[in-house]
Amino acid sequence: MDKIIRPSRVAAVLIGVALILIIYFTSILKMEREGASAMQAETFTYSTYTLQGSRGDILDRNGVLLASSHTEYSLGLRLNDLRASGDINGEIMRLLEICRENQVEHIDTFPMTDSAPWAYDAIMSSANQVRLPAYIEFVKQDADISAEDLYYKLRERYGIDSSMSDYEARQLIGIRYELDMRNVLNIDPYVFAENVTPQFIAIVLEKGCVGVDVRSNWVREYHTRFASQTLGYIGRIGDDERDYYLDKGYNLNEYVGKTGAEAAFEDYLHGESGKIVVTRDSDGRVADVTVKSEATAGDNVYLTLDIALQEVTENALQDTIIKINSNKKEDEEAADGGAVVVRDVHNGEVLACASYPSYDMALFDETFSMWAADESKPLYNRATMGIYNPGSTFKMVTALAGLWSGGITPDTYVHDETRYTAYPDYQPRCWSSVSHGDVNVELALQYSCNYFFYWLGDHIGADAIANAAAQFGLGEKTGIEVSEAVGSAASPENKKAIKGEQWYAADTLLSAIGQSINLFTPLQIANYVATIANNGTLYRETIIKRAMSSDYGTLTYESKPEILHKIDDPNGYLSIVRAGMEDVIKYGTAREYFETCSISVAAKTGTTQSDTAQSNSGVFVCYAPTDNPQIAIAVVVEQGGSGAATADVARKIIEYYFNEKTEVTYAKTENTLVQ
Repeated sequence: MDKIIRPSRVAAVLIGVALILIIYFTSILKMEREGASAMQAETFTYSTYTLQGSRGDILDRNGVLLASSHTEYSLGLRLNDLRASGDINGEIMRLLEICRENQVEHIDTFPMTDSAPWAYDAIMSSANQVRLPAYIEFVKQDADISAEDLYYKLRERYGIDSSMSDYEARQLIGIRYELDMRNVLNIDPYVFAENVTPQFIAIVLEKGCVGVDVRSNWVREYHTRFASQTLGYIGRIGDDERDYYLDKGYNLNEYVGKTGAEAAFEDYLHGESGKIVVTRDSDGRVADVTVKSEATAGDNVYLTLDIALQEVTENALQDTIIKINSNKKEDEEAADGGAVVVRDVHNGEVLACASYPSYDMALFDETFSMWAADESKPLYNRATMGIYNPGSTFKMVTALAGLWSGGITPDTYVHDETRYTAYPDYQPRCWSSVSHGDVNVELALQYSCNYFFYWLGDHIGADAIANAAAQFGLGEKTGIEVSEAVGSAASPENKKAIKGEQWYAADTLLSAIGQSINLFTPLQIANYVATIANNGTLYRETIIKRAMSSDYGTLTYESKPEILHKIDDPNGYLSIVRAGMEDVIKYGTAREYFETCSISVAAKTGTTQSDTAQSNSGVFVCYAPTDNPQIAIAVVVEQGGSGAATADVARKIIEYYFNEKTEVTYAKTENTLVQ
């Protein structure tokens, strides 16, 4: 049975962390205040330190813990105090000996081998590519000095005794390099050892090591490998963010959200830092510690995502892409990316948001550079940032444009001639070489008859189609809190603005079937289908459900549905379009995928061509159930071949969602629920 973390336990953890800090500082005073009361004429120095407030948790809509923070302790070194001791090398070597005895590794980024033959690191980090030349200049050596010569020059510079072994001398040089670099460049204070235990801290303090600081900081921990692009990641404040975060009162060494929910809800998640003032005597001993302000944890954010549904969605997308690729010929372009959005049709809440390929946040620090260089772009959220032609899934827009403009009625029939021949220089064909016969708008959706929509687009004009697209927010931001692309709706004005080109009759024909510069995100497409399903209410998309105080005791924010637009449809033409989408499942292009589905579904398939890709991309949209719509789904697979080929993704999602299957990873993980 899963363990449940209740607010009382969370508060206990926070209190425990605070007690560790209090015990630490009390122990310093107990050990180092001896005799201090008799030194009335003592000269004191005062240092102010920041205690970072822990980052708030991120949870799914059901209270499943997705991201949390825990406190870790590290040791820092103060160069000024080491200098004041009169024996910098001796104090450092004493600390290194304690580390060896307790099997604690210290941080050494000096880019030189640990022993002779001396050589610079073959692969140097980007940081050291900047730091090493600056350091060599600082120690007044030639820029092209060899590693061996630099080693001996540094032994001399730092007064390292000739009796000290090369290995020990190299360790000492590495730490002196770290300390001096803080004077050479404006970089973060030197952390000597990370993630050390309270027991090791106690040993170091008992030994009376000079210049040692104990620092506490929070570490982000992710409890799921799903929804990585939506959760996002954190990082240190960058140069381009300095002024913004300084104005908000941040310290420049803090971590902030960079992408996804971590960035979108930074103001909720960010904890408030505290300040302590440490008073030291002339020997560098701690004489007093004063808490100026307490550190407080950030709020906890509940997303609208259902992580179990997210897992099903990601697995279904991945399995379908693998299946599509297994059926491709050797010389065919692989389906290498895709996205799925699952939406609640009644409030704008995103229930699942999948992008393929993805990545595991637990491995983020070790593999970020590899993922960043990967041509398949796993860090890229295709669901909110990818823009795609919707293909035939756009035909509901064209159908409604015709009905709303009075260009057709539900009983208008057009004979499919397979090739549209109204223009001598451009005569596009229907996808089927066999005529669909006489079709009205409902049958045209069922058959996905290109000829009907070529005729309709030509009949009503590009502006009518663009106006209908605007009713559904296509080519516009959805209002979701995470970063999203805008895309574009096809129109003469947009083509001129985007491409600097004139609009032609061919553009109208293409736009009518979802091509031309109709470029939308999967998120926009899902919102569009949800608006059809709920009879015309366009909601602002959201992924935040609510926010709670750090102890889960107080509601600090609660999301409310926000209506962006209500479509005026006095003649009920949306019901005609819905009937056509139902026929797609009953008789049309997606029938085979839903024959055994236990839930009634309305859908539309789409196949789009690309100027750069060899293979067509597949788009599939649907909502369910048909009699009382609850969710809308948009699926896009790059080079997927056809929209019908991607329909199985939606079927698996629908079967899971309505049949309440629970055999997913999160249900087997302890400490996952917060109530």
